[in-house]
Amino acid sequence: MSNKFDMFFSSLTGKHIAVIGLGVSNRPLVRLLLQYGSIVTGCDRTPYEKLDAEVLELEKLGCTLKTGDDYLTDIQADMVFRTPGMHPNNPALCALREKGVRIVSEMDVFFELCPCSIIAVTGSDGKTTTTTLIAELLKVAGKRVWLGGNIGTPLLPRCGEMKEDDIAVVELSSFQLMDMTHSPQVAVITNIAPNHLDVHKDMDEYVEAKKAIYSFQKESDRLVVNGDNGITAPLKGCGATFTFSRQGQGDICLRDGVITRHGAPVLPVADILIPGVHNIENYMAAIMAVEGLVEDDVIRRVAKTFGGVEHRIELVRVKDGVRFYNDSIASSPSRTIAGLRSFPEKVILIAGGYDKKIPYGVLGPEICKHVKKLFLGGATGPLIRAAVEACDGEKPEIVDCGNFEAAVRAAAAAAVPGDVVLMSPASAAFDQFKNFAVRGAFFKKIIKEL
Repeated sequence: MSNKFDMFFSSLTGKHIAVIGLGVSNRPLVRLLLQYGSIVTGCDRTPYEKLDAEVLELEKLGCTLKTGDDYLTDIQADMVFRTPGMHPNNPALCALREKGVRIVSEMDVFFELCPCSIIAVTGSDGKTTTTTLIAELLKVAGKRVWLGGNIGTPLLPRCGEMKEDDIAVVELSSFQLMDMTHSPQVAVITNIAPNHLDVHKDMDEYVEAKKAIYSFQKESDRLVVNGDNGITAPLKGCGATFTFSRQGQGDICLRDGVITRHGAPVLPVADILIPGVHNIENYMAAIMAVEGLVEDDVIRRVAKTFGGVEHRIELVRVKDGVRFYNDSIASSPSRTIAGLRSFPEKVILIAGGYDKKIPYGVLGPEICKHVKKLFLGGATGPLIRAAVEACDGEKPEIVDCGNFEAAVRAAAAAAVPGDVVLMSPASAAFDQFKNFAVRGAFFKKIIKEL
C-alpha cells in the first residue's frame, strides 16, 4: 500500500468529514473513510425515503446521513469532499471555507496521492472515447492500467493498490477541474465548445476550467491539444505542447488518408473500425498521448478491433433494413454535429432534452444538410426547431413529439428499409433521465422490443 495513501487517510482518523453527494462515485470513498475511523456525514439532496439500499447500508456502517432540501445547512466538518457536480463557489461551500474548513474533491486528492503516472483527458466532445482508447492502447501494450475519473471506477479508494510502474488514465470534466491543484504528466484537451452553461457562470469560466488540466504541469510534462479548434490551438503548457490536426498541420496530422506523427506514417484511417471523422481526431489525440509508451503495430492492431464506447454512435439493431444508432452521449450541438457527419446518407434524427442554456444556432445548418426527418422532444425541442427554421433552403420534415419515448417510437414508425435512425439529442438527459447512460439504455430497450 502507498505510504502517502495510508498517511493521508490515517490523518483523518477521528476527524469530522462531510461527503457531499452520495452517488455511485462517492460511496466507496465513504466506506474508506469509515474504515480509517473518520466520523463521516453523507450529504445528499435526495429525500431520505427515496435513498437506495446501498446508501442506507452506509448508514448502518456508521455514516450519518443529512438529506433533503437542507442537506447543505449547518454542516460541521474538518474537511469536506465536494461532489463534482457542485460549483466550488456554492454559497454553502464558501461559508465553510470562511470558517477554515478544507474543501477538497475526490479527484484532486487522488492526484495528490497517486503513486504512478497519470494521463488525463478533458474536452467538450470526444473525451470518453479518447480516454478509453488510450487505456486500451496501453493495456494491449502490456501496461497495468487504471481507468477512471469521470468514467469507470472511482480511483481514490483504489489508490493504495497502485504501483509506481502502473498508469492511471483519467477523464476529467470541467466540474472536476475547477478546483484542481494538481496536473497529470500527460494532459489532453480534445476540443472546447459551448457546454454546461447552466452550471458555469459564462463561457470564460468554462474555458478556464478546461485549461486547468495543465495549470500545474512541470517542464517534463506533456500537453496535447486540438490544432483545429480555435480555443485550444493557441494553448501552450510549460512543458512540451503537441497539436493534432485533421485539417492542417500538426505534430500529428492526416495526410492522404494516413495519420502521420512527426511526418512518419502511423495508421491508415481505413483501419479504424469506429465510424466518423471525429474518431480520427480521437485517435490522433490518443496516439500523441501514448507516444513512447505504445509501439505503432499495437496502435494498428487496436484500431482494427476497438469497437468504441457504449452510447457513442452505437449500432443497436438492424430491423427490416433500418439501422438504429444510440448516440446518447451527444449532450451538446457539437457532439450531434459530429454524429451527423459520420453518415454519408441523410438520417432520421431524434433530438431534444434538458436545456443547458447553450446556443443551438450552429446545429440548424447541419440538420438541414444531414437530416431528412427530425423528431423532437424535451425542453430544447423548440430551440432546435427554431435553429432549423432560421436556415435558408431545403429543410427536413420536423415532428414535435413532446417527450423522448414518443419521439423514438414516431421515428421508428417513420423509417423505411435503408434508413438510418440516429438518436443524438444535442441535449442533456436530466429532464427525463438520471443521465445519458440511462437514456441510452432506455432507447436500446425500445428498439430491441420493436
